[in-house]
Amino acid sequence: MIQQNPIRILVLDDSSPFRDMIRRAIQGDRNLVMLVENGFGSDPAGAARKASPDVIVLREIPGAHRELAGLLDRIRPSAQTNFAPCIVIGQGAPETVRTVGEHDAEFVRMPVSLSGTGIGSFANEFCTIVKLAAAAAISMRVAPVHAAVPDVPSGGAFRYNIIAIGASTGGTEATAKILESLPASMPGIVITQHMPENFTKMYAERLNRNSKLSVSEAKDGDRVLPGTALVAPGGLQMSLKKDARGYFVRCAPGERVNGHCPSVGVLFDSAARFAGSDAIGVLLTGMGHDGAEELLHLREAGAFTIGQDRDSCVVYGMPMVAYNIGAVMQQLPLDRIADALIRRMS
Repeated sequence: MIQQNPIRILVLDDSSPFRDMIRRAIQGDRNLVMLVENGFGSDPAGAARKASPDVIVLREIPGAHRELAGLLDRIRPSAQTNFAPCIVIGQGAPETVRTVGEHDAEFVRMPVSLSGTGIGSFANEFCTIVKLAAAAAISMRVAPVHAAVPDVPSGGAFRYNIIAIGASTGGTEATAKILESLPASMPGIVITQHMPENFTKMYAERLNRNSKLSVSEAKDGDRVLPGTALVAPGGLQMSLKKDARGYFVRCAPGERVNGHCPSVGVLFDSAARFAGSDAIGVLLTGMGHDGAEELLHLREAGAFTIGQDRDSCVVYGMPMVAYNIGAVMQQLPLDRIADALIRRMS
């Protein structure tokens, strides 16, 4: 669900121009607020503890990786207390951050220009990553309550061997909640979430950290195996295929379908064609109609279909259209979908 309170961002840097850049990036977004306008002085851990932020932002200084690692060392105990993720902004590459001290920090490249297009592109990427990081942290702070469920069969004994999930607005949190509630012994899962290029890899990594399943951004030719979930890469159309060895995915450039690339409709139509009655289709919260007609194709091909209900949706658009055209066999609140999937496996 949508976070009700603004996401609180603590910028741990005493540079006024750097803090001003962050301030400009988030201006106009009522879901984000910047804390501590005057830097942090000599006690970054104390500042993090006192401010209790949702997200912490730091600056990478070229050639000062050791100093960055030391700063992360000092603030991580405080950050981990509240599960506040760290975002590093710099001129390097994500690997330069993630290999320094094995710290878990997201990376955003510093804008080349602070005018017009430069700051606009940076603002879009920065705000998106902040929201994804904060949403993932919320799921870590609040442990899901699991109902008692039957044992799930392993390898080849599944009643269905493909679960196809589609989502848009609000779907990052909805899909995460479902995957966090599933055991590792599940059939292969394929996911299309409306998300821009460069963000789906980070999203898949977060799902992987918070799930018992092995989750990754899909690559062309990846096999859809039990215990795994593949997330459609932003900017590419992902479709399900089948050969003598089983199911796999194709990820390739393509025209927008239903206004989107990746499109839920493309995934669902391919699942209807190649999996049919061996599949479950799940359509979650989202604006518009992408995936609705194609969920009906899945149902007509013998698949079992689930739609998220109105009350638990951030936007009751895609699943509403699907329900109205008879594509949904079972309409459920978000917190019951994982249980329904588990029960359908035997």
